[in-house]
Amino acid sequence: MIRLGIITYVLLAVSCWVVPWERLPDTASLIIPIGDLVTLGLLNSGTSEHVDGLSVLAVFPVIWISVSGMPWWLSALISFMGPLLVVRAGATFSRQEPDMQLTGTFLMPAMFLAVSLAIRSITGNVAVQQRKLAKKDRELRALLLSSNQRERLLEAILDAVDVGIVAVDARGTSILANERMKQLIHAPPHEPISGQDVVLRGQDRRTALEPDKHPIQRAVDGEEFGDYVVWAGEDDGQQAYSTAARSMRDGSGEFGGAVIAFSEVTALYEAVMAKDDLVANVSHDLRSPLTSILGNLDLVLEELDSDPGAPLESVAHYLRYSHGSAERLLELVSDLLLSASVATNVHPRQTDVSGLIESCLGPLGSQARARQLSLVTDVPSPLWAHVDPLRIAQVLDNLVSNAIKYSPDGGEVVVTATSNGQEATITVRDSGVGMSPQDASRAFDKFFRSDAVRDAAIPGTGLGLSIAKAIVDRHRGRLLCTTALGKGTSMELVLPVDPTA
Repeated sequence: MIRLGIITYVLLAVSCWVVPWERLPDTASLIIPIGDLVTLGLLNSGTSEHVDGLSVLAVFPVIWISVSGMPWWLSALISFMGPLLVVRAGATFSRQEPDMQLTGTFLMPAMFLAVSLAIRSITGNVAVQQRKLAKKDRELRALLLSSNQRERLLEAILDAVDVGIVAVDARGTSILANERMKQLIHAPPHEPISGQDVVLRGQDRRTALEPDKHPIQRAVDGEEFGDYVVWAGEDDGQQAYSTAARSMRDGSGEFGGAVIAFSEVTALYEAVMAKDDLVANVSHDLRSPLTSILGNLDLVLEELDSDPGAPLESVAHYLRYSHGSAERLLELVSDLLLSASVATNVHPRQTDVSGLIESCLGPLGSQARARQLSLVTDVPSPLWAHVDPLRIAQVLDNLVSNAIKYSPDGGEVVVTATSNGQEATITVRDSGVGMSPQDASRAFDKFFRSDAVRDAAIPGTGLGLSIAKAIVDRHRGRLLCTTALGKGTSMELVLPVDPTA
């Protein structure tokens, strides 16, 4: 029996290694614990006189069977009958008294049955807890997935709006910032920002805001505000931002941080400035000729009332002044209308620009001679360009008339032109008052007139260059200004020659 038991044990041990259990049904592995019980029965029947307690080893296959997942009644039956057969096999050859044999025969299987039932109870409770944990895990995963989706949706919404948004905690450290805000401060992604990262300036666009006046710091201090305008950037790249802040409260109602919004209002601010310039400049320019017209007409009426037979020469004197003022008024209104409709489509075609220059200089030559100005030209003929002749004639007329207007008596105006086959370049240079670098940067702004021009009382609306620049842009050309204060101005007009360029 011992030899047979050892052989059975060896076969079971080898089968654990060589049999592909993963390919077999789960119940196939129960051959091992059942085989262990058989092996113990064989060994116990042959060694019961020499090895005491060998039957106790049956606890291991009993544990295996109890946790195998088979029905509880079947595992309980095997856990009792298996050890019973093992003990009984040993009791057959035992020299104990029959009463002792009977007690030992049923006591140990009953203990193993109790062990099996206890293990089943424990594993059942564990299985219940595992199912509960698995359910909680699924719920948490669903909540996490929903939270991630909401977070991505929030980020997409915040990044879609053209408003810089930053949320800070009670200490002023950012906890959320959208892409527009990061672009505003040039911040790297995934890094927190603070109030010191956003350098802002006040209404004068030069003085940096004091720390306690910074929108983020004001929000951290618990303030709630709206439409607080600040400036960001340097020089020509400055932008105006209207800021607003709202506080956040925690569960206890205490201050927990704030959300600050930065909305760019540069275009609106410039529109307001343009409106102010329009009121300041145009109202004076409109009032002056109207006052002159009305004054001269009043003089005519007074003279006719006092002397109905007044000579026509006396009346004509006042009417000529009125006519001149009316022409100035008409010119101003025409510029205003043209500025409003400058987006009119252009109709370019191959045009000899030298002919446009000649037709422009003809009427303006008399103005130059009246002020003893030298009008010098160096323009090749023909000079081809792909342009709208009517619109470019307007630009040339504006550039040359400006050069004559702002040059001193006895000065010089030079018009030159060249072409490289791709672009035609026309340059109008004068010996006038010129402009400072700051004024030159605003030369093409609507209604802008430099201080030097205002001081010299040179009439104008400040619309001519802005209109010319808009027309040239529609041709996809360039209008460049080179000037120095007291050294004259050079306007360079670059136009395309090739219609496919």
